[in-house]
Amino acid sequence: MLAHLQKAARTLFLAVTLPITVAGCVTTDAAGLDQRQTAGTARYAAIPSEKFRVDAIDVSVVDPRFLRQVVDYRTTEPPGTIVVDPHNRFLYLVEKGGKAIRYGVGVGRAGLEFTGTANIQLKREWPHWTPTEAMIAREPKRYARWARGMDGGESNPLGARALYLFRGGQDTRYRIHGTTEPESIGKAVSSGCIRMMNQDVIDLYGRVPLHTKVVVL
Repeated sequence: MLAHLQKAARTLFLAVTLPITVAGCVTTDAAGLDQRQTAGTARYAAIPSEKFRVDAIDVSVVDPRFLRQVVDYRTTEPPGTIVVDPHNRFLYLVEKGGKAIRYGVGVGRAGLEFTGTANIQLKREWPHWTPTEAMIAREPKRYARWARGMDGGESNPLGARALYLFRGGQDTRYRIHGTTEPESIGKAVSSGCIRMMNQDVIDLYGRVPLHTKVVVL
């Protein structure tokens, strides 16, 4: 009789406590995921203080690898250096302690034609853009009307910011710039150099001064 009562009591204890334990695990995981999603949403929210509209980005359509984040990064380059890895679609801003801020990028044909070291000689907010002769020849219906250039704005292909790279005092024609096409991040795109989501290029622009060293792998 005593054994029967002990067994019944144990069964009742498990029935009461097990759902609470399982529910606790689910709540913890969901909270962690929700916090990460909330942080990503805040990082890529609309920026109303800009001269032109910068829309919020739906981070659910971007591969999480290409969202801005601090990562472990081993390099011999000093803190403050920008390292571009065009083949893996990442841009790193080297920090102290073996860390870097990693940004996802989209890489155009021009972005695969330049390697080596350069320096940021010019920085522009909402930059003017002029298509190259090759772009006009390749797609005249799309680019010929902009042969004299396009002023900065929401539809400008260079986005909210541009960093212009020079080597030996000469313009390399290599640009790190924004884009209004977040779906292109992490991909090989048809034109341009190194494109970043507007929120990311604004963040990078504010962190790096003129003459910053840029290494393109």
